[in-house]
Amino acid sequence: MKLEAMLQRVEKPSRYIGGEINTFNKEITAEMIRFAFCFPDVYEVGMSYLGLQIIYSLLNKEEDVFCERVFSPWKDMEELIRENNQTTVTLETKSKLLDMDVLAFTLQYELSYTNIINMLDLSHIPFYAKDRSDVHPLIVAGGPCAYNPEPIADFVDLFFIGEGEEQLIEFIEVYRPYKAGKITKDEMLLAATKIGGVYVPKFYEPVYDEKGILVEVNRKADVPEKIKKRIVRDFDKGFQLETMIVPFADVVHDRAAIEIFRGCTKGCRFCQAGMIYRPVREKSPETIKSNVDKILSTTGFEEFSLTSLSTMDYSSIETLVSDLVQQYEKESIGVSLPSLRLDSFSVDVVKEIQKIRKTGLTFAPEAGTQRLRDVINKGVSSENIETTFRSIFGLGWSRVKLYFMIGLPTETHEDLDGISDIANLGTYIFKQVKPESMKKSVQVTVSTSCFVPKPFTPFQWMPQSTMDDFYEKIDYLKTKLINKKVVYNYHDPKTSVLEGVFARGDRKLSKVILKAFELGAKFDGWQEYFDYSIWMQAFEACGVDPDFYTVRKRDYNELFPWDIIDPGVTKDYLISENEKALSGVTTIDCREGCTACGVNVNIIGGAC
Repeated sequence: MKLEAMLQRVEKPSRYIGGEINTFNKEITAEMIRFAFCFPDVYEVGMSYLGLQIIYSLLNKEEDVFCERVFSPWKDMEELIRENNQTTVTLETKSKLLDMDVLAFTLQYELSYTNIINMLDLSHIPFYAKDRSDVHPLIVAGGPCAYNPEPIADFVDLFFIGEGEEQLIEFIEVYRPYKAGKITKDEMLLAATKIGGVYVPKFYEPVYDEKGILVEVNRKADVPEKIKKRIVRDFDKGFQLETMIVPFADVVHDRAAIEIFRGCTKGCRFCQAGMIYRPVREKSPETIKSNVDKILSTTGFEEFSLTSLSTMDYSSIETLVSDLVQQYEKESIGVSLPSLRLDSFSVDVVKEIQKIRKTGLTFAPEAGTQRLRDVINKGVSSENIETTFRSIFGLGWSRVKLYFMIGLPTETHEDLDGISDIANLGTYIFKQVKPESMKKSVQVTVSTSCFVPKPFTPFQWMPQSTMDDFYEKIDYLKTKLINKKVVYNYHDPKTSVLEGVFARGDRKLSKVILKAFELGAKFDGWQEYFDYSIWMQAFEACGVDPDFYTVRKRDYNELFPWDIIDPGVTKDYLISENEKALSGVTTIDCREGCTACGVNVNIIGGAC
C-alpha cells in the first residue's frame, strides 16, 4: 500500500504529508549531506518545539546540507507501516531513514526513549551503535536529557551537549570528509570529540563496583576527560530565526515563538534548566523586534510568544511588551508570555497584553508554604502571591492556573495544606476585588507534578518519594481541595517514578529500554498508552532494580554517570546549595550579585 492510500486510513493525515509553508525542498545530489531531525513524539508536539525550527532553518542554509523532519508515527499509522512492510519516512521527500546520512534525535523527555527505539525499528536500523556499519545512518542526539546521556549511550553514536547552533556547523565540517569517503567512521567520530560539547560514548567505558555504583570511567582513546557544555556566547550575533514552518494541523503551541534570552538567574534548587542553561544571555530589544517582524511577516500567525525560562526577568520587559503591543495592536496580533513568576509579575505588562486579547495566566508557586519555598529557593513570598491575585483579578481576569510540586525534600502535610490555602485565597480575593461589571465566576486550577531529582541540581543526591508516598499525598490533597471554585489536576506518579529512574540512570538501563520496547512500550509520555506493568516486567527480566536509581540517597563523594559532563556549575556549589536547602537558607538572584556557581570561570572565562 502506498503512502497516499495509507493516509486515507489514519486519524490525522496532516501529520505525515509535509509541504507546509516555509519548508525546504532541495535537489538531492551525491554530495548532499542528508540530515533528519527526528522528534520522538507525535507531529503536534514536535512542531511546537522551538529548537526544531531553529535547527531546521540553520542547517538548510548550508548549501550541501538538506535537513528534513521525522516524527513518531501515531499508533494507527504505525500499524499500517508494519502491515504493509513499509518504513518511517521523512516529511520533506518521503525518503526512508535508512537513506539518510544523519538521524538527529532531540531528547526533551526521558519517557521518549522507547519511541527512539521504535523509530529505528520501523526503519530497519540496528538499535545498538556497535551493530551499525558505514551503510547505516549516524545516530546523534542532543537536548536537556543529553546532560545524562548514559541510559541511551549504547544506542547513540554521538551526543551534542549544550546549545547546538555552533556545534552542528562544526560537526558538518568534520562529517564532510567522511561523506566523501576520505576517512573512516571511527576517524570521523574521533575528530568530532575535538569539537566542544561533543560526547562519543564508544570511547568511554564505565566501571561499576559490586553494588552497581559507578567507580570510574576508562577512556579508550585520546578524548577529553570531561565534555564541557557548549553555549552561544553572544545571543545577538548568533543565528537568528527569521521564519517558522506553519503547521497544517493544530499543534500544542500554535503561534509564533521568539526567544528573548537564555539562562536563568533565580537558582531554584529543583530546576535542572536553571542550572544547565547558565549564564543568562539576552537579546537586545532591537534584535527581538526584528525577529518578531520577520517571523510574523512570513507566517501569518495571529499570536506570538516571548519565550525564555523566566520571561518577566528580561531586563527591558515592560518597554519591550509596550512597544510590541503598540506595533501590532491594530492588526489584532496578540502577545503571550509563558508561565509567569509571582515575584516578578508586572501589572503594567499584563495591562499591555490585554489591550489585544486576554491570554491565559499561569503561575508556579511550586510549594504551599514559605518554609518549603525557601528550601527550594523559589523566592516567592506570601505577600507576592496575595498581591498578584489582587492585581490580576482587579484587571478583569477570572481564571488562573497554579503549578505546584509534591514530594519535594523536607515536605510535610502542612506544606500540602498550604497548596489548598493558596487556592482558597485566590477565590476569596476574587470576591473582594472583581470589577462590578464582571459576571464571570472565578476558577483557580491547581496542578501538581511529582518531584523528580535531576542531574546537575542541588537535589541530585536526594531520594525520590516512593509511588505510594506520591499517591498518599495526592489523596490527601483531594480531601483539602474541596472548594467548588477550585479544579485539581495531578500528574501520574507512575510516569514520574520512571522518569526518575532514567534521569539519574546509567548504561545498564539500555537493556531495560530495549526489553520494554520488545514488550510493547512506546509513547510512554501519553497516559492512554503508558503501561507501568510492562516496565516492571522489563526491569525484572533484566535483573535491574529501579529503586536503585530513585529512593536511594547518594553520598557527596559518589561518582555519577553524568559526571562525564561539565555544565559549568561546580559540584561544590551544588553541595553548598543542598546544605543550604536543608537549613532553609536562601540564595540571592545572580542578577543581584555573583553566587560563585562556577559558570563564569568554567564556561565564560571571565565575569558573568
